[in-house]
Amino acid sequence: MHNGVALSASIMCVDWLNAGEQLRQIEGNGIDYLHFDIIDGNFAPDFTMGSSIIDIFRENSTLPSDYHLMVEEPSRIFESFSISKNDNYTIHQESSRNLHRNLVSIRRMGAKVGVALSPATPLTSLEYIIEDIDLVLIMTVNPGYKGQPLVPQVLRKIKNLKKMITDLELDVKISVDGNVNSNTIPEMVSAGADILVLGSSSLFRKDISIPEAISEVHATIDLGIQKRKQKQEYE
Repeated sequence: MHNGVALSASIMCVDWLNAGEQLRQIEGNGIDYLHFDIIDGNFAPDFTMGSSIIDIFRENSTLPSDYHLMVEEPSRIFESFSISKNDNYTIHQESSRNLHRNLVSIRRMGAKVGVALSPATPLTSLEYIIEDIDLVLIMTVNPGYKGQPLVPQVLRKIKNLKKMITDLELDVKISVDGNVNSNTIPEMVSAGADILVLGSSSLFRKDISIPEAISEVHATIDLGIQKRKQKQEYE
């Protein structure tokens, strides 16, 4: 964690030919979570990794898991993944016919409970379940392929969600996923992001090493915290 903001490494963006070395670099440089995107090809295009691959990473890391299920009716695969006490387990509001029941099931599994919202899904969809969750994952791109451009309206969405959480006096974290990089992090953090999911445009880059990338992320988080404080002073 840096300056109150947690960092989650998106494993779908790892260099698979050097995954072991990159995992060691991640663990040694202040990353807080391993972020696992599970995509079924129905809710979102493309496929990512299954439980066998995820379990290899879990067996070789001490970091908690940050699961993000982009899956139609995710409850059908709840039992496929290993869960530890400090893991985040996030499902999409749009993909669950009985969202509250699924959230209760996740809580019983022992994980921290999260709900993800795609860019066009309004915050009003959280109205009757936000007291029952630990985090909200705001998608800043449409679910699916990596490397998509940011949907700019979501910055306002993060800000509005932060106000909702504050007004309700809840301890709910805001995670941000999609095009999280040095250009977008200051505004995301300023708006209220608590967890940043780092992928191909920030952590797993071809032009700099992972330690250098993390140092750059830290610097942009500091800019975001400074912006947040300045806004609070003017309000």
